Amino acid sequence: MGNITSYFSSEEPPPPMVLVPPLFDFPPLAARTRMLVPAYDLLFGKLALRCLFEDYIEQAAHLNTRIMLKPLEDPHVDLVATVSAPLDEKAMKVVGGSALFRWQRDLDHPHTFMDLLVSTSEPMLRLRSCAYYPKYRFGAFGVFPLLTTKRVHLEDYGIMGLRYGSEKLSFGTSFMPFPMSGEKPICAWLVGRAGRLCAGVQYKPPHDSKQPMCLKDLKNWSYAISYGVGSSSPLCPSFNFALELVRSSQLIASFYQHIVVQRRVNNPFEENQIVGITNYIDFGLELSTRIEDKSLGKVDSSSFQLAASWQANKNFLLKGKLGPFNSSVSLAFKSWWKPSFTFSITAINDRLHGTTSYGFGIRVEDLREPSYQRADPNYVMLTPSKEHLAEGVMQNFGKRPMYQADIDSGNYDHLPRELKPIGRIF
Repeated sequence: MGNITSYFSSEEPPPPMVLVPPLFDFPPLAARTRMLVPAYDLLFGKLALRCLFEDYIEQAAHLNTRIMLKPLEDPHVDLVATVSAPLDEKAMKVVGGSALFRWQRDLDHPHTFMDLLVSTSEPMLRLRSCAYYPKYRFGAFGVFPLLTTKRVHLEDYGIMGLRYGSEKLSFGTSFMPFPMSGEKPICAWLVGRAGRLCAGVQYKPPHDSKQPMCLKDLKNWSYAISYGVGSSSPLCPSFNFALELVRSSQLIASFYQHIVVQRRVNNPFEENQIVGITNYIDFGLELSTRIEDKSLGKVDSSSFQLAASWQANKNFLLKGKLGPFNSSVSLAFKSWWKPSFTFSITAINDRLHGTTSYGFGIRVEDLREPSYQRADPNYVMLTPSKEHLAEGVMQNFGKRPMYQADIDSGNYDHLPRELKPIGRIF
């Protein structure tokens, strides 16, 4: 009788809605400094794979703590402090930490910024700065280690760089601002994108190279090509497959898949119009093979790493990683109040020695928006079950009104910052 009464009543039932949680860390912190890094080192699925393989996979027998704070008086500045301490009582004296103070001109676009790092694990005082001009699509950056105990690599003396970035093309170079005798550019790259294909080349001599600049030496060049579908928005499924040849001696094949799954919600605490919740599933695979220079067909050694993660809602994340010598499983819980607390535990199984160890992580975050899980009528069940359709027929004597967001067309303006793509420029 309740359904018949609602049918003849003047008020229309509320449209069905799906809970849309944000990713645990989106955009990732590594994306805030991407203007300092060559586009070659971030594209081809490298940034997504790095987050999948490393985030919330805690170091064995260590307690890792990270505190991220932003003052209410000035949201353009923030402070990130990290401390890593071993859980072994004999090694408790070995505690490493760092503090990073950052100023960012635009809250939505982290392309122009300046930060200062103080580290105790590797005693260092480092200044970094970057300026990007969207009108001209050119940018300049610099990294200057002011105080350090040792200067081994060329980067330890400071580097500067120039870059161009658009939706289809990125190129740039980095060099020493005060070159010594016989110095050469530290790095140069060129990356282009045409549709779903992305290809790039990078000139980067090894760290221990003392030879003068030689463009004909293949050991200084790396090449990569990838095929990708989708955008960097968490709400858009994406796929990327890449091949990279590193200095003619290492072949790397990588695969990354981001899946957006909507499942039904059976929570008595939710309202009746809440019909589902969005889940995020990520899967990544990386195969690396060493190849001898004289014979490309003779394999020297190879390795692999495989990882998968599942975010059930705004609070729980489950991740697993498999490598050639060990495997790990991690569980993370994020609180829903502000500032947000994230607790993670990782179990690492060392197959070589037959031992199992644990790592713990604590993150206090006040940088991003508080963890939320909103109901949005624009995101509906992508694959509704027969039970779901039957429910709509019983309530409205017809199919329930369903709405599809226009994220497929590339319109992300109505989305909050945590669900928008990282950016369109390379």
